[in-house]
Amino acid sequence: MNITKSQRKNLIFLIVITLLIITQTRLPVQVLLNKGLALFSPSVIDSEDRKTLDNYNWQLEDSEGNTFDYASTKGKVVLINFWATWCPPCIAEMPGLEKLFNDYKDILIFLFVSNEDNEKISRFVEKNNYSFKVYRAKSQYPENLNVSSIPRTFLIDKKGIIVIDKTGASNWNSEKVRRIIDELLSE
Repeated sequence: MNITKSQRKNLIFLIVITLLIITQTRLPVQVLLNKGLALFSPSVIDSEDRKTLDNYNWQLEDSEGNTFDYASTKGKVVLINFWATWCPPCIAEMPGLEKLFNDYKDILIFLFVSNEDNEKISRFVEKNNYSFKVYRAKSQYPENLNVSSIPRTFLIDKKGIIVIDKTGASNWNSEKVRRIIDELLSE
């Protein structure tokens, strides 16, 4: 029996839909699909369209209960990633963020923010052997960091100007992003 090209495409489509319907395979398939999207680097916001943070009143808390005052980031380059353990695009971009974190953790402020409970976050971080610290918001985030979906990642320069604002999975470990970070750090 010969299968036509059209039938083969339909068969592949049905297999993917079936995998998405079956609960046990849904998350891995969604993560795999999002990894394809995360091959692309985020775009830099045009200079005239960039917003500046006017409010640094934001309190975060790490898994040990230590408070982080966002005001301490004034004059520093900051990468903020809002994410969750159940979010396929978040999971897809995490390996790249981990690599970026490992290379820049001493010269760039990284804030990984989730609203999930500490136990769930700790299990996820440990299972994936990630080394970054995760925070929970204790107060409302600054107005210009409007987060309506995740993952949402901001790269903010030393003056509080949002240089990159990306919703969805992206390649944060790209040469393009590293070049932008290096430029911001040297300013």
